[in-house]
Amino acid sequence: MHMLIGSFFTWWYGEGWKQILKSLDLRVKIIADFFSIRLLLRTLTAPWKQIISYSGTSLDSKFRAMIDNLFSRAVGLVVRTLVLLLAIISIVIVGLLTIVEMILWPILPISVPASLIIGFTL
Repeated sequence: MHMLIGSFFTWWYGEGWKQILKSLDLRVKIIADFFSIRLLLRTLTAPWKQIISYSGTSLDSKFRAMIDNLFSRAVGLVVRTLVLLLAIISIVIVGLLTIVEMILWPILPISVPASLIIGFTL
């Protein structure tokens, strides 16, 4: 029994810390994959939904097609930028929660017996 408790504390205050950091790395990779950050950065100025107008032969139709294409690219830029901001916010929140987890990590094994002792004495 003593070896089991000793092994638990050895893992908790040793390998447990490493696993928290590994889980942060995995969570950030999952968020980056979920939001497709690389693809969003690569296609940041691409037209939205690949909507492209083709011009005719007149100057007026060429100008109209250019305005339509610029508008489509602007919409694509805005939407992709907002999604990238949401991804960054998600990564920051996960990072902050991991910091809270690391702060609470050393306290948790002690808090359970302490709360039981306090509960029995009241």
